[in-house]
Amino acid sequence: MPQDKITLQGMQFYAAHGSKPEERSLGQPFQVDLEVELDLQQAGTSDSLKDTVSYSRLYEAVREVVEGPPRNLLETVALSIAARVLEGFPAVEGVRVRASKPRPPIKGSVLDSASVEVYRTRS
Repeated sequence: MPQDKITLQGMQFYAAHGSKPEERSLGQPFQVDLEVELDLQQAGTSDSLKDTVSYSRLYEAVREVVEGPPRNLLETVALSIAARVLEGFPAVEGVRVRASKPRPPIKGSVLDSASVEVYRTRS
């Protein structure tokens, strides 16, 4: 497994995920952090985009999942993003996804966010 990584932090989206009816009808903000593991040696030597993974394409893959069909659970959102990245980017050997709901609607709570983090590899 390579030690090289590409990281996209703090991606912000507005979507209608959640198990409560008001979450589905009103929507809410979501934040996603993505870390992909791949060998960056060739890209670092060649200075060519063809030897790496495009940040823009990674962002679009995440956006398609988060802004796509509503899911009940953050776990499902995170796993769907990980699967999309592994499926769409053959150079990626591992992916870590943190999906967060800023200020989740929990009665009586004072909470910055609730997050789920998953890590998946190609093997």
